[in-house]
Amino acid sequence: MPTRIAPLAITAFTATSALGHGRRAHADALRHDRGGLADNDFTRVPLPCAIGRVAGLESMALPDAFAEYDCRNNRLAWHGLGADGFLDAARAAIERYGADRVALVVGTSTSSIGATEEGYRTLDGGRLPERLRRPALHTPHSLGLFLEAALGTRGPCLTVATACSSSAKIFAKAERMMRLGTADAAIVAGVDTLCDSVLFGFNALELVSSARCRPFDTARNGISIGEAAGFALIERDGDRHAPRLVGYGESSDAYHMSTPHPEGRGARLALADALARAGLEPDDVDYINLHGTATPKNDEVEAAVLADVFTARVRASATKGFTGHTLGAAGILEAAITLLAIEQGFVPATLNSRDAEPICAAQLAIEREERTIRVALSNSFGFGGSNCTLAFAAATSH
Repeated sequence: MPTRIAPLAITAFTATSALGHGRRAHADALRHDRGGLADNDFTRVPLPCAIGRVAGLESMALPDAFAEYDCRNNRLAWHGLGADGFLDAARAAIERYGADRVALVVGTSTSSIGATEEGYRTLDGGRLPERLRRPALHTPHSLGLFLEAALGTRGPCLTVATACSSSAKIFAKAERMMRLGTADAAIVAGVDTLCDSVLFGFNALELVSSARCRPFDTARNGISIGEAAGFALIERDGDRHAPRLVGYGESSDAYHMSTPHPEGRGARLALADALARAGLEPDDVDYINLHGTATPKNDEVEAAVLADVFTARVRASATKGFTGHTLGAAGILEAAITLLAIEQGFVPATLNSRDAEPICAAQLAIEREERTIRVALSNSFGFGGSNCTLAFAAATSH
């Protein structure tokens, strides 16, 4: 049985996705059921599907001081840092605690692989073109290296790459570092951008829907892929009005590379451990942001776990119909959406879906609902059976 953890303050957070730049844009889109998915205009070879694209990244540039890190993924990271005053909040924390006492934990699935793809498409005499001969771009740790330079942290700097659970697990790693005394605060970040490897790779697995995805709909037929950047600042104390990270659970069922365990064994373990660390019972939970990829098997298994563990008192929804599946950034994007739901008192709709899986129809919110949310969970269940559930609470609930 995992030990209950001390709640940690989320003193700043932000998100950038196809819904817009910052918290206000996301809250407005969620409140008005306005999705960000659009027809695929990203791939050079036609691929009929919907994507969640962040507009304008191609015309953006990093500041000259960080030019060696320039690529689509790091541009999105820099763009995301500029929302909601997050960069100022992060730098103030670094000044407050000292650069060597602030951990930087990042989650990403593909990192800057788009730049590597571009390099191989434009080989110059068998070599990468000169502008792309930068080792910092062609490493899974590219995002961490860039953010460390941009923020000025000198504490532990880690990259987590565990598919769709990547930027949920960063919250767990941050809590452990702070509990063990390795850091006094943590900046957590999740960034993933669209690239051909992901779009055509998922399409080859026959997991991409030709239309906008429909999580937990009986007629669902696959995912829509998106891109996003999310950031959070985690401190032991902080503003008493700040929401809290109160628990997390992690598991690895290692059942199959692309299919969840048929009985949801890993999902159940992650969920149970999150509740135990938070000192919660299932009936204490007001809202669950489901992983909800809209693939047949993922939603079937998650729906069964939801129905088995929770009564109809809990409200649950999946928000990938708004943003697309942002892969390594999905955990922190959906954590931000969960925190907005707590802050503003509503359950987001399960956009694009009409007929809920019968087994979880009692718990699933197809339409948006006004509701006071004191305690909420966010599920991230990734390829290879890497699972993570996060538990958050309103400031006065811990």
